[in-house]
Amino acid sequence: MGDSYLTSKISQCQKEIRLNQSAKSIWMTGLSGAGKTTLGLALEKELFRRNFFIQLLDGDDVRLGLNKDLAYSEEDRTENIRRIAEVNALFNHSGIITINCFISPTNAIRQLARTIIGSDKFIEVFVKAPLSLCEKRDVKGFYFKARQGLIKEFTGIDSPFEEPEHPDLILDTDTCTVAETLSQIMYFILPKVQYYPTI
Repeated sequence: MGDSYLTSKISQCQKEIRLNQSAKSIWMTGLSGAGKTTLGLALEKELFRRNFFIQLLDGDDVRLGLNKDLAYSEEDRTENIRRIAEVNALFNHSGIITINCFISPTNAIRQLARTIIGSDKFIEVFVKAPLSLCEKRDVKGFYFKARQGLIKEFTGIDSPFEEPEHPDLILDTDTCTVAETLSQIMYFILPKVQYYPTI
């Protein structure tokens, strides 16, 4: 058994061949209440049904564990996304498709994620909904608390959200149902995550 066998890593390409898929990071950005997690869960189920290997990463879940030491200052928001992007890079190297549901409110912060993950694997999806609709969907009462001053630096109220400048896909959840937006994203995503062997 040669030394190269002991020291060389299995490549991402080899893992993608084994899993029969192309690893991508699907990055859903949008206001709280826009429908990122709802759509992410639906996409996860549909890709899983089609035998893809996926990992869903959601803001609430990540802040319960990996990023529980972070608050909501500009510096902490940036660190939150940096760590998540590094996790994405590890999953992608393992051949895994990731679905990310994070507000990630600025173009700079999303560019940071794209740089860490790699532009060839980063798919930016803008889940678009007007603030008024997001507030109506606010079952946790975050917007109400932010309006009352009980939550500081809440995105959309006293902290800005910058719409993506050049997203790969825009999903308007104001005018489309979950089924319709799922159909749109599947149509866009499938050719990118399917593995096409080179001959």
